[in-house]
Amino acid sequence: MKKKMIGAVLMASVVCGTLIPAQASEEYDLTVYSIETTDPDFDTWLAAAEEATGLNINVIAAPTDTDTRQQKITTILSTGDTSVDVIQINDEMSTAFKNTGWLEGLNDTVMTEDILDNFAVGYIEDMITSADGQIVGVPGYCGYLSMWVNQEIMDEVGIESIDTLDDFKAFLAAASEKEGRYGYGGSWEKTYVFNEIAQFVNMFGGDYYDWSNEGNRKALEFMKEMVDNGWTSLDQLADKYEQMNQKFIDGDYGVVFYWGTGSEYADAGMKGDDKIHMYKVPTFEKGSIFTDSWSYVLNSASENKEAAYTFLKWIASEDGEAAIYNCFDRYPARSDVAEKVVPEDNDVKAMYATYAEELEVHGRPMLPQTMEFISEMGTLFQQYVQGDISLDDFCAQAQEAVEANQ
Repeated sequence: MKKKMIGAVLMASVVCGTLIPAQASEEYDLTVYSIETTDPDFDTWLAAAEEATGLNINVIAAPTDTDTRQQKITTILSTGDTSVDVIQINDEMSTAFKNTGWLEGLNDTVMTEDILDNFAVGYIEDMITSADGQIVGVPGYCGYLSMWVNQEIMDEVGIESIDTLDDFKAFLAAASEKEGRYGYGGSWEKTYVFNEIAQFVNMFGGDYYDWSNEGNRKALEFMKEMVDNGWTSLDQLADKYEQMNQKFIDGDYGVVFYWGTGSEYADAGMKGDDKIHMYKVPTFEKGSIFTDSWSYVLNSASENKEAAYTFLKWIASEDGEAAIYNCFDRYPARSDVAEKVVPEDNDVKAMYATYAEELEVHGRPMLPQTMEFISEMGTLFQQYVQGDISLDDFCAQAQEAVEANQ
């Protein structure tokens, strides 16, 4: 499917929804492969991009199926296909592509030093910087793997704060005293648990690529301790986010880690300061949190690089990031833009600002063979927490997985 709308003017406040029809052109300056075309405000965003850049932009809708989308994008880039200039890719694809030469470096043209400080530097370095130091993408939004707590349970068990490892353990133990309820809830299906393993490794000061690190061992020991103490359940070994969230909403869990801004909880009438809400990630050995994004990248085979630079500069600008927020409701990747355009009554604004200012912000640890690595680590983790392999066995095999998937 191709989608095209030209001539709408973005209002000064970058508010979506107002279109001024104009005659469409058949001559395009560049082609963008987008995941956003099904959004109801996509045409307004596209018109804003054209108005700001002076470009006629052709858009190709990316497949909605994850595997199909990644296969098509891989084919476009690996074959030197010149029909697509700019592509939106996720962290998994960034990891797989950033050192292939398929993506154009943007250090001197788009992601220049004067704007870099407004993005999460840890994410830029971890996820979209190549081995030779080239930044190959522009983040389109910012999302955190936040900690969420059930305030009703906190109040019930008399826990006032969860700021340290001791606080965290105390809450898990107290919340788990009620029959059928667990202090901690997870998405421990083998392709999902990776996020939580990596989160705990970071919190214990470890290194996900070095399984001789003592912090890694502490993290795994703690996750097994949660199982052994009855603070979490092995029933969640098959659970993805949908199942975890339903149990959390039902009051079966006291705390979870989850992406996004809690729309699922709001839809269930369970979001609020006195119900389920975002909480600052506690500091164990260190305070650390993951962020993710879909980034706009430039196909190195593009024959329209100057037009692409113009478009990407707009994406990276204050106006471009604001347009993404206003049209697609994606939290701005630039902290200065978030401060200006996100309303003060937005319930995640203050916490996101705290995350950015007080915690180490990183992209998730991924390797070129991303899905194979994620699945292998998840399988090993499930074996470990069920007692099928020892911690030493887990660490040895995890290191083998790191080396095999680099």
